Amino acid sequence: MSISAPLPYQPAMAFSPMTINSFKAYDIRGELGVNLDEDIAYRIGRSFAQILYQRYQASANTQNNDMTDLKPAIVIGSDIRHSSEQLKQAAIKGIMDAGIDVIDLGMTGTEEVYFATSHYQALGGIEVTASHNPINYNGLKLVKEHSKPISADDGLAEIQVLAESGNFATSTQLGKLQLLTDKSAYIDHVMTFIDVDKLKPLKLVINSGNGSAGPVVDLLTDKLTQAGAPIDIITLHHTPDGSFPNGIPNPMITANRAATQQAVLTHKADLGIAFDGDFDRCFLFDETGEFIDGSYVVGMLAQAFLNKYPNESIVYDPRVIYNTEAVIDAHQGEAVISKSGHSFIKQVMRESGAVYGGEMSAHHYFRDFFYCDSGMIPWLLTIELLSITGKTLSELVTGYINAYPSSGELNFRLTTHDAPTIISAIEEKFSIDNPTKSLLDGLSLNFGDWRFNLRASNTEPLIRLNIETRGDQPLLADKIQEIEQWLAAQGAMPA
Repeated sequence: MSISAPLPYQPAMAFSPMTINSFKAYDIRGELGVNLDEDIAYRIGRSFAQILYQRYQASANTQNNDMTDLKPAIVIGSDIRHSSEQLKQAAIKGIMDAGIDVIDLGMTGTEEVYFATSHYQALGGIEVTASHNPINYNGLKLVKEHSKPISADDGLAEIQVLAESGNFATSTQLGKLQLLTDKSAYIDHVMTFIDVDKLKPLKLVINSGNGSAGPVVDLLTDKLTQAGAPIDIITLHHTPDGSFPNGIPNPMITANRAATQQAVLTHKADLGIAFDGDFDRCFLFDETGEFIDGSYVVGMLAQAFLNKYPNESIVYDPRVIYNTEAVIDAHQGEAVISKSGHSFIKQVMRESGAVYGGEMSAHHYFRDFFYCDSGMIPWLLTIELLSITGKTLSELVTGYINAYPSSGELNFRLTTHDAPTIISAIEEKFSIDNPTKSLLDGLSLNFGDWRFNLRASNTEPLIRLNIETRGDQPLLADKIQEIEQWLAAQGAMPA
């Protein structure tokens, strides 16, 4: 339906140049009132629309078949943060002032924007979210046609330059606005990833973290119930609430896992599931309440996909690799390594046609979900796998953990030296052992029976360390201690 009511945000009549330092490598993220506000959101929306439409027009002139069926519209959604709706409305105004139509999805998770961008054949999509960042932050995640990512070297820098300059093209007419909040098509698509008839009785604890996941969990629960699936779901922190009364939803923080772990034990559940604020990441807990490190979930899902689709390619990141490569090899898949980060993973998946890609950070990507990441598909695949195998989650992953123990990601705050200096120094320290070296993403050194990856954070003054061994827990403990002590001597302290 068309919406004719005026939007509350009104842009300035003239646009002076300004610096916008909330642009990051893959998205836009900033502190409210400091480097992100409604004026900036307006500029970003208008720049995004103008640049995408110019590309669309250029493709029409060159008869680019990849864009033939697109509609000159942009989809947009927002998470539950109190600031998200205002930022979304400002971005909508910018898009419409550029003469481009807008499809407002309402309150969404990021993957709903990914889905809608392709489903509605839009030029692009925007999700207003700060995911797991502190409550005084927000941001925008952007995708272009066919839900393809936009990164700093593939359009995002161009959008920043135009937004900062304020030199917007003048449109002869305003874009139109539609409100399309029905999630049915998205829910139906997500459900195609599993065979409901194979599901066995299972009890699940699902912690939505008071983020945007709750309504989608309800719709998926209804679908499972209607199909006769014997799944019992206990919800936790389920109601969307932008004040986050139970803390910012970020299960990567150890303290934030306690509520899910306790609920699994209290209810004697088979599986615990937790999400971040925009539910593009899925975190799993086994029946004992134990948190499962994301790298082992990648191996488990790789096995599940290779059982369904033999000889397919699986994409993974270089931080922790031993278990994933062993699983892919054992199931006759093709291992394809990629630099970490969603834009890199998605590009490599498209190039290789991979059926699945996973990162230890709990991002999971699916060819049949437009090569995008989803937080809902992984837990559905997991309950199908538990049902088919008859095993508990701990039984599925214990073998992985014992065969290839890892440190989990250890973060260190830089106080004295910068990341390149430290990475160069640690390479020199271990050069005497003649390890196999990779610079695909930070520094990876492989010594045969153990390896580590050390990389700089894209968003914070941190370096991130992952260590793994081939079945040797004492060696893992020794190497963690050795490298932690060495980093401390360089002024890099645990974050």
